[in-house]
Parts: sequence; structure tokens; C-alpha cells
Amino acid sequence: MHCAGHANSSRGSCCGRAAITGGPAWTKLHRPHGSSPWTEGSRLAGLKFEQAVHHLVLEDYIATVEAAAARRDRLTAQIEAMLPDWTLAPVVAALQTMRGMALVNAASLIAELGDLSRFANPRQLMAYLGLVPSEHSSGASVKRGGITKAGNAAARRLLIEAAWSYRFPARLSRELLLRQERQPRLIRDIAWKGQLRLCARYRRLARSGKPANIVTTAIARELSGFVWAIARQVAVTTD
Repeated sequence: MHCAGHANSSRGSCCGRAAITGGPAWTKLHRPHGSSPWTEGSRLAGLKFEQAVHHLVLEDYIATVEAAAARRDRLTAQIEAMLPDWTLAPVVAALQTMRGMALVNAASLIAELGDLSRFANPRQLMAYLGLVPSEHSSGASVKRGGITKAGNAAARRLLIEAAWSYRFPARLSRELLLRQERQPRLIRDIAWKGQLRLCARYRRLARSGKPANIVTTAIARELSGFVWAIARQVAVTTD
């Protein structure tokens, strides 16, 4: 319990300092060029603690982050290795033209949803994902509530996670351009149209005072429509 107390106090002091001074969260600047966090020039190298135990706690936190990053990289490599043998791999590649849809997210989404051609229109997909508002009817009165949360919760969660990326202004990053370079113009145009619309809609909803979770859910719902639109442009061959 004593060590746990030190851990909590050190975490609080570090987080508190960042909050008070407006310091940034831990980014690649804290580990230049993927080097050790204690390399000269990194932000972590300049940290000083009054008690040695606080330094030990920080090292343990860093080791946890590094272990998680290594596991992420290992699983990503396994997905990349297995993807070419999958009949839906072209759909995964096409979806990566979209913001918030890098390899792991796109592959996980299609693994959950399967062949999207089984949905006749985007509204069917939205309903399957549970992203449409619920309705309560009484005679001529119809009241809309929160989303139904029916269908595939894992896929819905992936889209909501991707929706967060649209809070920033629309742009084509270098990484996104690399993901798009082998895709047809039509698919790239749909992805860009989606980014323009969703980024603008996110800002509009946020300015209206809507809670963040309501905003991201609304963006996820529309995002699923663009996912459907891109998937239907891809020819899938079945064995």
C-alpha cells in the first residue's frame, strides 16, 4: 500500500504539473527518433524528482507503455501478413483512404461486418450497428431517444473511435496520402467528400453545445454511410 501511495502521488504530481503549466501530453517529442526515453534531448531526460522512488515509478509506467506499443506492433504485423489471403482485403485497403481508418481499424471493422454488399443501403447498415435513434410511439406522438445500440457493439465502437479524428480540420496528411495512392480516383473522392462533410459537421455540432459523446455518435453514424459507399465500389471475388 505504501508503494501504491507513492505511485499515485507521483502520477498526480506529474499530471498536475502538466495541467498547471499547460504542458503537453507524452508524445514522440519525449522519445526522439524512437530512442530511449532517457536519451539526451528528450523531455523525460530532464525530469527531476525529490525522491528516488518517484523515478522508479515513472520507469515502471514507461515500461508498461513500451510493452503495450510492442504488442500493438506485433499484432499489426500479423494482420499485415495475413491480409493478402483474405477475400475482403481489397475492401480493407479501400477503407484506409478514409480518415480514422488505418489498417487495424479498417481490418477489424470488416472482420466484424463481413461483406457490406448484404446491406441494400447505408440506412440498413446504420440500423445494424445500432447507430440510429430509438423511437417511442404513443398514438400520433413519436418521441426519439438515444441510439438503439442494437447489432454489433464492437463495430459500433470502432466507428465511434474513428469519429474522434474528425474533430480536426479536413486535410490530407502524408500518411493518408500514402494509404490512398493505389486506390481509384472514385474511392479517393468519396473519402475526401466524407472528410470535408464530417469535419465540418463535427465542428458545427460541437459549437452548438452538444456533449462530446453525442457529437461523436452522430459522426460515427454518418461515417458508416461513407464506409458503405466506398465498400460498394470494390469488387470482391469469393472462392
